[in-house]
Amino acid sequence: MPDWFPLPDDFTVLASGAVEIGLGAAFVALPRKQRLVGALLAAFFVAIFPGNIAQYVEGTDAFGPDTDRARLVRLFFQPVPVLWALFGGGWLRRTPRD
Repeated sequence: MPDWFPLPDDFTVLASGAVEIGLGAAFVALPRKQRLVGALLAAFFVAIFPGNIAQYVEGTDAFGPDTDRARLVRLFFQPVPVLWALFGGGWLRRTPRD
């Protein structure tokens, strides 16, 4: 977690994991709300991006990326889950013309 983030690191990691699992479960369990949940999931992935930047800048090892190169590569792949959530929620699908 970035040094400037006001909550304890362990709490933040556990809470963000719980939110991610909850949103993933809602995405599957609430098909009529997929647009909303997709947007929330995309927003979540955007919200955690500063933490990933901080890990790269500060050289912090956590949950896999343990080199500067791995942490940098992860930053470039961060848009993938954002786009995936938006697509799954129907935000990026083309509607057929009548």
